[in-house]
Amino acid sequence: MAGLYTSLRPQPPSSSSSSQQSFFSKVLLFLTILPLSLAVFAFFLQWRGGGVDDPISRWSPEESHKFPGMDSSPLATVAHSSQSSDCSLLAHTNTPSFPYYKDWKFKLHPDLKPKICITTSTSAGLEQILPWMFYHKVIGVTSFLLFVEGKAASPDVSKVLESIPGVKVIYRTRKLEEQQAKSRIWNETWLSSFFYKPCNYELFVKQSLNMEMAIVMARDAGMDWIIHLDTDELIHPAGAREYSLRQLLLDVPSNFDMVIFPNYESSVERDDIKDPFTEVSMFKKNYDHLMKDTYFGMYKEATRGNPNYFLTYGNGKAAARVQDHLRPNGAHRWHNYMKTPKEIKLEEAAVLHYTYSKFSDLTSRRDRCGCKPTKEDVKRCFMLEFDRSAFIIASTATEDEMLNWYREHVVWTDKAMNLKLLRKGILTRIYAPMVIVQGLRESGVFSSIVLSAQESLSKDKFLASFESNSSSKAAASESLPSRKIGRNQHSQAARRVLAESGSLFEFHDEAVPPRSPPGIDADVITEA
Repeated sequence: MAGLYTSLRPQPPSSSSSSQQSFFSKVLLFLTILPLSLAVFAFFLQWRGGGVDDPISRWSPEESHKFPGMDSSPLATVAHSSQSSDCSLLAHTNTPSFPYYKDWKFKLHPDLKPKICITTSTSAGLEQILPWMFYHKVIGVTSFLLFVEGKAASPDVSKVLESIPGVKVIYRTRKLEEQQAKSRIWNETWLSSFFYKPCNYELFVKQSLNMEMAIVMARDAGMDWIIHLDTDELIHPAGAREYSLRQLLLDVPSNFDMVIFPNYESSVERDDIKDPFTEVSMFKKNYDHLMKDTYFGMYKEATRGNPNYFLTYGNGKAAARVQDHLRPNGAHRWHNYMKTPKEIKLEEAAVLHYTYSKFSDLTSRRDRCGCKPTKEDVKRCFMLEFDRSAFIIASTATEDEMLNWYREHVVWTDKAMNLKLLRKGILTRIYAPMVIVQGLRESGVFSSIVLSAQESLSKDKFLASFESNSSSKAAASESLPSRKIGRNQHSQAARRVLAESGSLFEFHDEAVPPRSPPGIDADVITEA
C-alpha cells in the first residue's frame, strides 16, 4: 500500500519541463511585441514621410497624362497594356476613367511617327464632332482636316473647332467651289458616273473633291498617312500591340501603299439611343473577318429581312501613305495616277460604323434630300437599297409607323437571337470606344474645349467673326443656289459635248462606291 500511495503522489517538476515553459513564454512575448513594434514603426514612417515613394509620384508630369499611342516610343506602354484586361476597362468607379488627365490639347511630340491625318466632310454639331475627334486623338491621330458646312460651319461650332491644336477648318465658300470646279477630276472618267446626280451621289462627288484638296494639305503638313472618315465612324485598332492606330500603321511594311479597314456595323439594342459612342457596344462583323460557312450559314438570321447583310456599305475604309500622284478613288479608297497601289487588308482592326444608330437619323437623312419618295425616283438619289427604303418610310409614314419600322429593321430586341449570333461570332461586343469617350467626358475634356474657346474670343471679335461667316455662307449659297456641284449649265454642256467626242476625259477605272457585303445569290453564282 505504501508503494501504491507513493506512486500516486504528484512529483516535483523536473528541470527540463521548466525550461520548455520558459521558452514558450518568450516566444509568446516576442510574437506579441513584434506586430506592435511594426505598427509603431509604420505610424512613424507615415508621420515623417519615411522616404517611401508613391509609384504615381514617380511619374514625370509629361508622362502622367499620356494615353495609349501618344508616347514617342512604340514599346513604352506595352508592359502596362499587357497587364490590363477587358475587366479592368469595364470596372465601375466613382472617379473619372482618366484620373491623370491634365491637358485636353493633347500636344504630341513633334518627332512622333508616323503622322496621321484624318479628313472629313461634315455638317454635324459639337456633340458629335468633339467625341469623334478626341477619340482619334487618343489612339494617335495627329491632324484633322474638316470640310464644314451647315451646323458645323456656324460660328458657335467652327470657332471651337478652330481653337483645337492640329485642326484645320475649311469652309465651303465661293472661292473653294471655284477652285474645285477647276479640278482635273471633272476631266476624268473614274468619277464621271456620279456627276450631276442628287443626294448621295452629289455628296460622293463633294467628298472626293475635298479628299483631293486634303491630300495637298496633308503633304504640305508633313503627314505620313491620310484617312477619310465620316463623323459617325470610329477606327478600332485591334491587333496592335497597344490600342493605337499609330502603332498599327507603324507596323505596316514599307512596300504597302494602302491599308484597308473592314467595317463593322452598329447593332443597337434600344430605340432611344442619344449618344451612340457611349451607348452602343454591339456590332455586326464584316464578311472579311468571318469564316465563309459561318457568314452564309447565319445569313438569314443576321439579315432579319433587310435587303442586305449590312444596312449600308460593307467595303470598309482605307488609309493611304501620303506620296506623289496620290488621288482619291471615291470616299472609300485611294488610288495613284502613276501606279496601282499595293494594299493590305487588316485581319482584326476595323472601322466601327454607327449607322442609323439613332431614331432621328431617319428624318435627318430625309431632310437632306429632295427626291420624291417613290421606288423609281429614290434610285437617282441613293446607292444602297436600305437607304432607299428608309427614305420612303421617313417621307410617307406617321411617327408611330416610322418607330415600328425602325424597331423591326434596325433595333436588335430579340435577346435570344442576339446571344446566338454572339456565340457564332456574327455579332461582337466592343467596349474600348465607350470607355475612352466616357472617360474624356468625365475628365472634362469637351467642356474645357468649349469654355476655352469662349474665353479666347472677346465679344467684339466674336461678333466680327459672326458677320464674316454670314457673308461667306451668303457668297457660297449665291455661287451654288441648288447646292449641286458642277451644275453650271455652260460647263456641264461643254463637258458632255467633249465627252461624246472623246477629246476631254482621261480614262481610269471607276471610283469605288459604297458597296453592300456579299449576298446569298452572289455566293451561289460563285459556287456554280
